[in-house]
Amino acid sequence: MKFDILSLDQVMQNDSEFIPLLSQDEEDKMMNETFPTVLPLLPVKNVVLFPGVVIPITAGRNKSINLLQDAQQNDKIIAVITQKDVNADNPTINDMYSVGTIGKILKLLKMPDGSTMVIIQGIRKFSINNILEEEPYLKAEITLLEDKRKVSNKNKEHFNVLLESLRETAIKIINENPAIPSDASFAIKNIEGSSLLVNFVASNLDLPLVKKQELLEVNSLLDRASKTLKYLNVELQKISLKNSIQDKVNSDLSKQQREYFLHQQMKTIQEELGGVSYEAEVQEMKEKASKKKWSKSINEHFEKELNRLVRMNPQTPDYGVQRNYLELMLDLPWEKYSKDNFDINHAEKVLNKDHFGLEDVKERILEYLAVLKLKGDMKSPIICLYGPPGVGKTSLGKSIASALGRKYVRISLGGLHDESEIRGHRKTYIGAMPGRIIQSIKKVGTSNPVIVLDEIDKISTSGHGDPSSALLEVLDPEQNSTFHDNFLDVDYDLSKILFIATANNLATIQPALLDRMEIIDISGYTIEEKVEIANKYLLPKQILEHGLTKKDISISKKELEFIIQAYTRESGVRGLERKISKIVRNIALQIARNTEYNKKLSQNKIIEILGPPMMPEMSETNKVPGVVTGLAWTQVGGDILFIESILSKGKGNLSMTGNLGNVMKESATIALEYIKSNYKEFGIDPQKIEESNIHIHVPEGATPKDGPSAGIAMLTSLVSSFTGKKVKSKWAMTGEITLRGKVLPVGGIKEKILAAKRAGITDVILCEENRKDIEKINPDYIKGLKIHYVTQMSEVIDLAL
Repeated sequence: MKFDILSLDQVMQNDSEFIPLLSQDEEDKMMNETFPTVLPLLPVKNVVLFPGVVIPITAGRNKSINLLQDAQQNDKIIAVITQKDVNADNPTINDMYSVGTIGKILKLLKMPDGSTMVIIQGIRKFSINNILEEEPYLKAEITLLEDKRKVSNKNKEHFNVLLESLRETAIKIINENPAIPSDASFAIKNIEGSSLLVNFVASNLDLPLVKKQELLEVNSLLDRASKTLKYLNVELQKISLKNSIQDKVNSDLSKQQREYFLHQQMKTIQEELGGVSYEAEVQEMKEKASKKKWSKSINEHFEKELNRLVRMNPQTPDYGVQRNYLELMLDLPWEKYSKDNFDINHAEKVLNKDHFGLEDVKERILEYLAVLKLKGDMKSPIICLYGPPGVGKTSLGKSIASALGRKYVRISLGGLHDESEIRGHRKTYIGAMPGRIIQSIKKVGTSNPVIVLDEIDKISTSGHGDPSSALLEVLDPEQNSTFHDNFLDVDYDLSKILFIATANNLATIQPALLDRMEIIDISGYTIEEKVEIANKYLLPKQILEHGLTKKDISISKKELEFIIQAYTRESGVRGLERKISKIVRNIALQIARNTEYNKKLSQNKIIEILGPPMMPEMSETNKVPGVVTGLAWTQVGGDILFIESILSKGKGNLSMTGNLGNVMKESATIALEYIKSNYKEFGIDPQKIEESNIHIHVPEGATPKDGPSAGIAMLTSLVSSFTGKKVKSKWAMTGEITLRGKVLPVGGIKEKILAAKRAGITDVILCEENRKDIEKINPDYIKGLKIHYVTQMSEVIDLAL
């Protein structure tokens, strides 16, 4: 709403005749007055005159000034009409609305700028019939219009409530809006006439000209009151919203100002106490940067980011992010490398001291060190240690770092599913951090540490990206000299880092990532190796961890071998370490109770502590035909399995049990079809094949089994069942077969051979092409084991039955 009450009072304060607020009787009397049908016409801009309402109007056109002067000297009655087009200086009938208000001039004032101000009170509505004269000013023929002011008895109560709501809402707006003078609420409260109240509020509404003209043209006072209240409520809501926003802005602003003053005071106090101010912080960063051995481009980037920090308000959240970024740049060891120890003999001693066996890995590290010593510089290889759990892949990284004299970092990748963990987050985000690679380099303080990427085969993908794809740049010697971390946002050289990845299963590693790594296969340990590892490493470690000394407990190698064979069945030594730990805890308990005990443990004492021995499955003495010992590879190392077949009266149907996979089932089908086509060679009655149902079973049915390596064992089992000949005792075999009777090579030979040795096997049948795998195994590990190499299935049957 917009009120001109004060300006009117100031203009009229000496005019005793001016009474802006009419009583109901005066209003009725005014509406019943008669007026000439031809009146001077005053077109006005941006204002609509309502009956009963007093408003000031400024006239600047000569025609309008002449009209007002003539009217002031005569009867002071004029017709006021609103222009449609505010830009029209000589408005025609088409430029004006058709409905206006007859007004009475209350006062005429000449203004300093030459214009004339008139205080005019609306009396009654009219409509223009015709323009009669245009000079010296407009004269028009008009028709008086009657407002329907009377309200029926039915609507009277509704009308009264409407008027009361109109009055209350208008007062609320006046109170809410500080721009409206307080006298306005006094005026609203003292208006008696219903028509004047509606027209007074409508006249002062903050509405476009078109909407106000529409209100003027409404003939029914009830309808005009309803529409006015609707507009008034909208205006009240706008003012309330505006005030609430204003209050919030003022509150936030005052809070910021308060914080600013407090920070300024704190800064002064810090300076007085010798603390660090923002300026001192920036200066300290500059001094650190001057001592950094970074390239010109990195220095320019740092200067640019530091200048950005200086321009920032220290109270903004971005200031903290920017400061963290600059601190990271200063903390990173740019071009800072630890000195490598090129003593090959020392490195070999360290590796041998920390780990028993693992000859291939040790040889590869010594080769790397030798080339580094001769050349002085080379791109670090990306080594992937692949093998079953518990063989010492992870701990080997620490030994390599110790041998080279480098810092050691381990990054666990198991279950990682967010690419940002590798590449970092963009620093535009609140709480952004660099990736684990950059964090690890910052932590160790050198740019050439040994970083072990543990469990690289257990990375997963999610909606946050593929971390294994992010590792492609990290683990490529051709690319990692310019590794880009999203948070750091500049290239960092990783080419001097020795990356060592560990994995249990190569099948789950992305092919492109696998191609970037040099795979070193770490097979399971033999019993002899496990005994040495337990004696040299595991037992002393557990004695130390449980607060004992070597004098408190003694376990001979024979007893250690008993523990390995009777209680563990694994490629690594984790299970063995747990068993040793249990024995040491039992001794610790007896010492704590002051109980006497024999420090030298016997087998009987071990059984008492660890419980009944769960002897590893040994090769059975075959008392019935159809039972063959096969060799299998699992993720935890090699194992033996038994393949059984039995015949029953039937129609030659083949059935298989034991949780077998598709490939294993296909091997059984191939074996049977080969027998059917070569029955003469094996001395089998063809009628027996047709009249017998064959059932093949692989025990431990709860364990899933698959792969082609049981092919020759299945064929041998079937031939044994059909011929009634038993398979030789303590013989095992592994190999794939074809329909032509050829024996094909299989993988996991070392693990399978070690499993055979653990199970007491004396003879093993392998494909001729697997001879090269046997030659790689230390002869001491397979001592007492005879290997038979074959190419045809007929050779297998001749050897095994």
